[in-house]
Amino acid sequence: MNPTDFRAPEAGRVIRARGGYHAFIPAPLPPKLTYDDDLVLALSQADAALSELSGLGRHLPNPHLLIAPYVRREAVLSSRIEGTTTSLGELLREEVAAGSARRDPDDVREVRNYVRALEHGIPRLRSLPLSLRLVRELHERLMRGVRGEYATPGEFRRSQNWIGVPRSTVETAVYVPPPPEHLMEVLGAWERFLQDRGRTPDLVQCALMHEQFEAIHPFLDGNGRVGRLLISLFLIERGRLSQPLLYLSAYFEEHRREYYDGLQRVRTDGDWTGWIRFFLAGVEQISREAVAQAGRLMDLRERWRARLADRPKTVQLVDALLVNPYMSVARAQRLLEVSNPTARQAVARLEKLGLLTEVTGRDWRRLYLAKPILRVLENARMKRDTRAKAKD
Repeated sequence: MNPTDFRAPEAGRVIRARGGYHAFIPAPLPPKLTYDDDLVLALSQADAALSELSGLGRHLPNPHLLIAPYVRREAVLSSRIEGTTTSLGELLREEVAAGSARRDPDDVREVRNYVRALEHGIPRLRSLPLSLRLVRELHERLMRGVRGEYATPGEFRRSQNWIGVPRSTVETAVYVPPPPEHLMEVLGAWERFLQDRGRTPDLVQCALMHEQFEAIHPFLDGNGRVGRLLISLFLIERGRLSQPLLYLSAYFEEHRREYYDGLQRVRTDGDWTGWIRFFLAGVEQISREAVAQAGRLMDLRERWRARLADRPKTVQLVDALLVNPYMSVARAQRLLEVSNPTARQAVARLEKLGLLTEVTGRDWRRLYLAKPILRVLENARMKRDTRAKAKD
């Protein structure tokens, strides 16, 4: 790490660590911000989009129908930023038919752990505020039983880590976060800012909170995923989201280079405004996409329920398919609490109407997919990938 790159004392200071290498100590939050016209406009637009999404969450007939697939989509995209290759379809398929994953099972396990960490954190907010204790709990669930478990799940690091290209060292790294002996001091300041209310707009505070967590890098592994988990939990705790429907990993992955460059420019140049505007643009974009996506899913739900109006028992499977578009006879039997032959008839009815397609090509342990639902869930990502390739 080149200490001359870090030119903004208001963002933090570079020190010589005990091992002779240089490391960065971020300054306590909040920084002194200038709310110019562009930043005020970005904040206003992000606030409006987030409020629309939050309002949608309050009026959905059953918010869980969207929460479950959205959480899983976030898990896939957040893990993809770290190099995991599991797709949303593969994760959903694995949940219905264990052992059917075509990717590395460790990849699937890592993504599934992200889901478990988030599903732990949301109800935990009812009894525990966002805090270092909750951060450790999230990390423990994220890293349990996966690659990187050596990284002491649920414990802050006691050795130095760094950020750089593969095979870089602490001397050649692009960025070296605080040494272990400084860790609890900077984490304590971060926690105090996290729990401070009323001085900083919620979305601005969320952006600052996320950036500094990444700057501190308190764990040996899993920092990026925990940092992204905290965004959703912060907005839920502050009452800005009625349901966990906003996930920024899709935006961060689409703009991966801008994301990492923006984080680094805060440390080197004190460019808080540039980072906040990037973050707010993501909140606006993903909020509007989530509203549109929810509308398409609810339209599908109503059309399919209308086609099954004469089959009140079978219609129950429609909502289950919104939670996970893969269906087996065993899953239908469990959901409907009926016999195996009755469950087979219900699945066959959905297949005959074109709502399900058999995807295994075999006569035993067949698996069916509601392709229109999976298409909607993956559609926003596919469009962004197409735009990214066009830019290349």
